[in-house]
Amino acid sequence: MKKLVSIIVPAYNEQDTILKILNKLNNVFKGRYEYEIIVINDCSTDQTKKILDENKDLYESVINNNNNIGKGGSIKKALQISNGDYIFFQDADDEYDPKDFEKFFYVIENFDPDCIIGTRFKFNDYIRSHYFFNKIGNFVITNLFNLIYNTTFTDIYSCYFVFKRELIDFNKLKTSGFEQQAEILARVVKNGKKFYEVPINYNGRTFEEGKKIKFKDFFKVIYQILIMKFL
Repeated sequence: MKKLVSIIVPAYNEQDTILKILNKLNNVFKGRYEYEIIVINDCSTDQTKKILDENKDLYESVINNNNNIGKGGSIKKALQISNGDYIFFQDADDEYDPKDFEKFFYVIENFDPDCIIGTRFKFNDYIRSHYFFNKIGNFVITNLFNLIYNTTFTDIYSCYFVFKRELIDFNKLKTSGFEQQAEILARVVKNGKKFYEVPINYNGRTFEEGKKIKFKDFFKVIYQILIMKFL
């Protein structure tokens, strides 16, 4: 029996890439799994909503936020209506290539994982190189997480993160910002046993091109990693 998976796509002002990403997702998942694509338009001010309205065949559900509530808040809304046995995350920009999900499929079908993270630091074919301090920040939070939760991840803030929905009560999620991924991963690790990484490619954007995570988010992530140990 094919597994049902939910693919959550948060989008804010991604008119240049949203259609490309949705087409890629359908091409990769079609025939492999029963799947649903849930898009959250976080009150975009460009043509993102118009593009979504004109291409309803490319997704199962769309949530149009009346106010910009951020990536974490948008993801919480999507999780509430998701039905999949596994939850996949896909940003609406073009930094991550859905073709890399083929590696996740192999792990799911052979090892019954509780979660899988795509690591950019053991990349498969290419990685775009910039922002030294972003890499240092990721190194710090990843190794802090490993120390506290006794794991061996190399890239916990990769946006390619897949987990079993049964490991989390979505109603208990507290965070709504970029720190939410640390909260979700901590809950998965505390409730699960089998964790994997696979190499992925990464075509990261500059801030001028639309990259949204900021230096201040680093401290929120650190706090979340620490506090979740005791919840």
